[in-house]
Amino acid sequence: MSRLTLQQKLAILSDAAKYDASCASSGGQKRDSKDGKGIGSTTGSGICHAYAPDGRCISLLKILMTNFCIYDCAYCVNRVSSNVERARFTPEEVVELTLEFYRRNYIEGLFLSSGIIRSPDDTMADMVRIVRSLREEHAFRGYVHLKTIPDASPHLIEEAGKYADRLSINIELPTDSAVKTYAPEKDPSQIRRAMADVRVLKEARKEKTYRGRRAPRFAPAGQSTQMIVGADGANDATILRTSTRLYSGYRLKRVYYSAFSPIPDASATLPLIQPPLMREHRLYQADWLMRFYGFDAKEITAARSDGNLDLELDPKLAWALENRALFPVDVNRADRDMLLRVPGFGTRTVGRLLATRRHRTVRWEDLTRMGANLKSARSFISLPGWQAKGLDAADLRARFAPPPEQLALF
Repeated sequence: MSRLTLQQKLAILSDAAKYDASCASSGGQKRDSKDGKGIGSTTGSGICHAYAPDGRCISLLKILMTNFCIYDCAYCVNRVSSNVERARFTPEEVVELTLEFYRRNYIEGLFLSSGIIRSPDDTMADMVRIVRSLREEHAFRGYVHLKTIPDASPHLIEEAGKYADRLSINIELPTDSAVKTYAPEKDPSQIRRAMADVRVLKEARKEKTYRGRRAPRFAPAGQSTQMIVGADGANDATILRTSTRLYSGYRLKRVYYSAFSPIPDASATLPLIQPPLMREHRLYQADWLMRFYGFDAKEITAARSDGNLDLELDPKLAWALENRALFPVDVNRADRDMLLRVPGFGTRTVGRLLATRRHRTVRWEDLTRMGANLKSARSFISLPGWQAKGLDAADLRARFAPPPEQLALF
């Protein structure tokens, strides 16, 4: 077997990393090298690999350290029984790639994950070695997101948090029973313990020492997790309830949903199934409503008997159509919570609307200037000069649903 070049390894392991949901560096410690010390920055511009919540483009070198793995998770393309081309970086090669890509202005940071080789501790130790070398030996000040291994020793995860901006530990699947069925080598309770350890360590570092000094930082951008959707039989209601518990129990920055796409082996006869990307998109929208708009999982998924989201309509619009008795909303009298439930009104629009209401009556042209999506909102609001009509119309849903498409036969 011929030895792979660094370029060949990069091609294999960057492609293998596409199944890991990455996040941007929003919330990371503000570091730069403008003082002439070190290299790298968490700000700037470059090739866009991800978007921060504030809209900034974040460029990341997103790779696996290796796609070799001793586990046989049924939903993972890199499982030990999978027939894929394998490669492995040494820690020094990852460091070299990160620094060289930054010098060429290709990236602003590193997203590093890995399959499990030899043991969780051995793999985690190599990953820690990479980020320690970047920070201490090369003074790299760019953003680092590290996918940690829950079965690794707690002291290794603690060490990783000293150098990484964000840590993530994958919850894998929505339910414990699904994890035990499709990833029998993984322990759901151990995953939760590791996530709890990260939360405790982060919160402890916020406290000052007895001498009044600040403790060393620990994962300043917090922790996130990734959940595979569609690999088991869990419906959207179950998925969103699990997310709610994760947010409240572990103070997560984000739950990432990854649409499952079965990848057949070379010997398989079944065609590749199109991944449920629209379902993934709707889950992200529902997740956003729960975190910033006051919705809960039960009411978002109550419209359908199967507990799944409507794929044709965004979750807020679908909820409004199922709760027409609450509309139209008087934009000059309704409270903030109800205004946030109006389709087409975002948090910024509602904030501007409430500020304007303190001084004068809000009119249609004001909503236009505020950036409201009036195409969606017009059927659910009332204000001087405008009264929503047709809320009881049988075809109201059809006005918002996408038109039917003729599918190709060949």
